[in-house]
Amino acid sequence: MNRRNFLRATGAAGSVAFFAASPVAQAVAGSMDKSTLMGFKAIPASTADTVVVPEGYVAERLISWGDPLFVNSPAFSQSNDSKAQEMQYGDNTDGMTFFPISETRGVLVANNEYTNNEYLYTHQGKNISADDVRKSQAAHAVSIVELVKKDGEWQVNLDGRLNRKLTAYTPMEMTGPAAGHDLLKTKADPTGTKILGTYNNCANGQTPWGTYLACEENFNGYFAASEEVELGKTYKRYGVRDKDWGYDWWKHDERFDVAKNPNEPHRFGWVVEIDPMDPNSTPKKRSALGRFKHENAAMAINDDGHVVVYLGDDERGEHLYKFVSKNKYKPGTHASNRDLLEEGTLYVAKLDGKEGELKGNGEWLELTFGKNGLTPENGFNSQAEVMIFAREAATHVGATTMDRPEWVAVHPDNKHVFCTLTNNKYRGVRENQPVNVANPREKNPYGHIIRWEPKGGDHTATDFEWDLFVVAGNPEVHEGLMAGTSNINKDNMFNSPDGLGFDTAGRMWILTDGKYSNKDNFAGMGNNQMLCADPTTGEIRRFLTGPIACEITGLTFSPDGKTMFVGVQHPGENLAPSHFPDGGDSVPRSTVMRITRKDGGVIGA
Repeated sequence: MNRRNFLRATGAAGSVAFFAASPVAQAVAGSMDKSTLMGFKAIPASTADTVVVPEGYVAERLISWGDPLFVNSPAFSQSNDSKAQEMQYGDNTDGMTFFPISETRGVLVANNEYTNNEYLYTHQGKNISADDVRKSQAAHAVSIVELVKKDGEWQVNLDGRLNRKLTAYTPMEMTGPAAGHDLLKTKADPTGTKILGTYNNCANGQTPWGTYLACEENFNGYFAASEEVELGKTYKRYGVRDKDWGYDWWKHDERFDVAKNPNEPHRFGWVVEIDPMDPNSTPKKRSALGRFKHENAAMAINDDGHVVVYLGDDERGEHLYKFVSKNKYKPGTHASNRDLLEEGTLYVAKLDGKEGELKGNGEWLELTFGKNGLTPENGFNSQAEVMIFAREAATHVGATTMDRPEWVAVHPDNKHVFCTLTNNKYRGVRENQPVNVANPREKNPYGHIIRWEPKGGDHTATDFEWDLFVVAGNPEVHEGLMAGTSNINKDNMFNSPDGLGFDTAGRMWILTDGKYSNKDNFAGMGNNQMLCADPTTGEIRRFLTGPIACEITGLTFSPDGKTMFVGVQHPGENLAPSHFPDGGDSVPRSTVMRITRKDGGVIGA
């Protein structure tokens, strides 16, 4: 029996055995009994141009692209210029964190990943001017806004002294092993330590010392060349070409012209640490966490005090990483921990197992100069170069290629870690991305979620056990593994899990960024959505559906768990017929939603 027929024959039926037999599953998953952790009634799929939540819940707009951040900010208009955008909430909200200050005051920090030119400009991105570029750069990066609780609801406070807009030209500092390296030096910054801006931050992380981690992802799409230039393999591995993705920044900001500034791409693709409580602070790019297309940064404090950060590289066939701090966390002030991410060891994952079992063992391979062949003979001359070219280092040591590792989330028990693997049309198609045990489907259109348990519950250990918590699919269209594992059915099916997070009770929230055609392979799935899963039973229920052509992304809670903040990104992308959230003939706008229960209870319970 060949491999493909074996998977078709065992597929979803075999998943019951994998849930029961997997060492990780025995620790977390248990049985497939109905969950007592989730108290809401699941909702059906939807194609409506609105946000739908379960009976007894309310979804309301908190803030949208172009809304004011300050009392003197102009109101939203599609024709606003760059000066206006500098004082307004950014576009395409993504990862976010709520930082409480008191019972009635807090700060929401949110990534503004990118812009949709078809809506950012009245001319839909044709003949982009210098001010257009500045507007785009101001709509990127990170928005910081104070919230106050009035009449039982969290609301934007335009008078907040912590309100702040970071942009693609906000001064930042490079730290860690890559700081000052020749590959980071430019004419404007001969020190290689003073970076202008951050952008295309996808998801995020949060530290226990009160800082926010923004994660630079598709930075390559903003670079182009004004003249013919030969870009070597190190540029190509990161997707830097002589043409950009239509932003045209390079035409008016020569930082993004690789013919004039070939080192500028090396200054992006990092994790950026931001102090939201100090509006005068300088954000720091933490090069010890490696340079790649960061999705998010999921942090765990190990029992011995070491800080561990799990990181996904969101591109087809890329890898899963782990950073272990050199020094240990000391509970207390930000000052005592503020440099914990400056020094440490970066690892990359190699996964093994028996074909068809959907579980196995794994090893974290060290990415340290002088070890595992990361030497001058193999093109690595320092730890700085290992970090700047972390992708090449990962491939060199034999890391496992994955189906787009996106968000990583640590279970509240601090012993189990989950990661969304969104999809991969190249799996089993390209020679360097063969089907493997952790990514078992060719041309994987639906994605899956992997989980692992470090040996002995020690996040610094190099050994772990893994299994697949869920393999998404469509049981109404397919049989076998393409139908999904046994916790997928006609009432909860989805594709392309992307965002991922836990609440304090241990409910796992899954956010999707996939196909919303609602036909063929994706028939019955409707618009993108948020689901809730019980890691103990494996049950999954649909909790929220988004408007037309959106992605559901970004997730954070108030400390009492009674308010959920979730992002609706790019509604109406590519001129799809959405007018969310304002309705009528309005321009669709990325929006942060505030979800509450009518009875004031805990979300999901």
